[in-house]
Amino acid sequence: MTDQIRADVVSLDEVKKGLADASICLVDVREPHEYAAGHIPGAISMPLSTFAPDALPRDKLVVLSCQSGRRTLLGLQQAQAAGRADVHTHFQGSLLAWMHAGEPVER
Repeated sequence: MTDQIRADVVSLDEVKKGLADASICLVDVREPHEYAAGHIPGAISMPLSTFAPDALPRDKLVVLSCQSGRRTLLGLQQAQAAGRADVHTHFQGSLLAWMHAGEPVER
C-alpha cells in the first residue's frame, strides 16, 4: 500500500446539509463508550477497532467523523487499503467542531 491516501474534507455546513437530505452517511469511528457519551445526531457508530469498510454504504457519500479529526484519517486509510477508493471524505474537526459551533449532541 502507498503512504498516500485520498482525504477530502467537508465543512460543518456540508455535513448538516448531507444529514438533512440523507445524501451522506456520517460514520463515527470512535469507540462505543465515546459514541454513547455524545455524538452528532444521525451518525452511525463503526469503531476503528472493528472497522468494516465493506459494510459501508455505496449509494451515499461516506463521511468519517471522530472526536477531533485525527482518527478519521486512519479510517480512510483502512477503507482505501481494503479497496474502498470511494471512501475518501472526512469531517475535519469532527465532534469538537460540531460542538464548538453550538450544534446539538445526541446521547
